[in-house]
Amino acid sequence: MRTGSGERATRPGTASANLALATTAFTLTFWAWNLIGPLSRTYTESLGLTPTQTSILVAFPVLVGALGRIPVGALTDRHGGRLMFTVLCFVSIVPTFLVGISGDSYGMLLLWGFFLGVAGTSFAVGIPFVNAWYQANRRGFATGVFGAGMGGTALSSFLTPWLVNAVGLLTTHLLVCAALAVMGVVMWLFSRDAPTWTPRGEPALPRMREALRLKATWQASLLYAVAFGGFVAFSTYLPTLLTLGYEYAQTDAGLRTAGFAIAAVAARPVGGVLSDRIGPVRVCLVSFVGTCVFAVVLALHPPAEFPAGAAFVLIALSLGLGTGAVFALVAKLVEPSRVGTVTGLVGAAGGLGGYFPPLLMGAVYQATGDYALGFVLLAVVSLAVALYTWRAFRDVRG
Repeated sequence: MRTGSGERATRPGTASANLALATTAFTLTFWAWNLIGPLSRTYTESLGLTPTQTSILVAFPVLVGALGRIPVGALTDRHGGRLMFTVLCFVSIVPTFLVGISGDSYGMLLLWGFFLGVAGTSFAVGIPFVNAWYQANRRGFATGVFGAGMGGTALSSFLTPWLVNAVGLLTTHLLVCAALAVMGVVMWLFSRDAPTWTPRGEPALPRMREALRLKATWQASLLYAVAFGGFVAFSTYLPTLLTLGYEYAQTDAGLRTAGFAIAAVAARPVGGVLSDRIGPVRVCLVSFVGTCVFAVVLALHPPAEFPAGAAFVLIALSLGLGTGAVFALVAKLVEPSRVGTVTGLVGAAGGLGGYFPPLLMGAVYQATGDYALGFVLLAVVSLAVALYTWRAFRDVRG
C-alpha cells in the first residue's frame, strides 16, 4: 500500500485525500461541539448565571463528547470511518439546532448542550480511520495532522461571537447545521475506508473488555486526560476566564481563545512528526514539564498581554505537542485492529479530563475571586504525570 507524498490528494481512495476529508469533518464537528463556550458571557448576562452555573453550562457538552467516544470508537472498528463520520455529521445537526433556539432557558441549554456533545465523539472515528491508511512509521504524522482538526474550537471561539453579533443566535446555529449537512454528504460520497481495513464483527462489549485489559489503554488514558483534557478545558472555559479574570469583552476573549486553540492545533502535528523522529515518550515529557512551568506563571496572575498572553500561548503549544504524541505512543503499543476501541477509551479519558477543570475553575473563582488555585493544581498534576511518563515508559524505544 502506497502512502507516500507521490499520491494525488485529489483522487478518492488515497491516504492523503482521506486524511484531508477526515480532518475537515473533525474540524467542523468540533466547531459544533464548542458552540456554547464562546457565548458564555451572553448566556451569563441574559440568564443571570453565577460563575458555577456558567462553568456547568460550558462543561456539559464535554461530558457526552467524552463518554460517547467509547461506543463510537467500537462502532468505528465494526462499521468503518466513512459511515460513522457521515452519521455523526447528520446526527449533530439536531442538538445544534435545538441549542440555537434555547437561549432563553438555562434548563433547555443544559439539556441540548448535553446532546451537543455527540459532535465531540468524532475524534474516536478519525484516529482509527486515518491510522488504517498509513504504515506504522507514518502514523504519528497522520494522527498529528488529523488532530489539527481540533482547531474547530478556534474557529468557534473566533467566528461564533462574531456571527452572533452579525446575523443573530439562531441564524448562526442554522449556518452550522447547513455546514454539517454538506459535510455529511461529502464524507459519504468521497471518503473511503482503507483497503487494509477489515471490520471487526464480534460484539462491542467483549472488545471493550479486551481493550481495558491492556495496560497501554490505561497508561495512554492518563496521559491524554492531561494533554487533551487541558486543551479542551482551556478551549471551552478560557472565554469565561478572560471575561471574568481579565475583564475582556466577549469578542476580545473569543479572539484570544482562538489564538490559544490555533497554537495548540499547530503544535499537534509537530508533536506527531517529532514522535516519529525522536519518540513519543520524549515529546510527552516536554509537553507535561512545559505545561507545569507555564501553569505556575499563570497562577501568579501576571498582567494581561504580557506575560499572561505569552504564557497562555506557550501552555497551548505544550498541550498541543502532548496531544500529538500520545496517539503516536498508542500506535507503538497497540495493534491496528484494536486501535478504534482503544482510541475510544483513551479519547473518553481525554474528554473527561476536559470536563472537570471548568467546574473546578468556576468553583475556585466563586470561592476566592481569582483562578490561582486552579492553575496551581494544573501545575502539580502535570508534574506528577511527567514523572510517571518518565518511569513507566523507560523501556519504550524512543
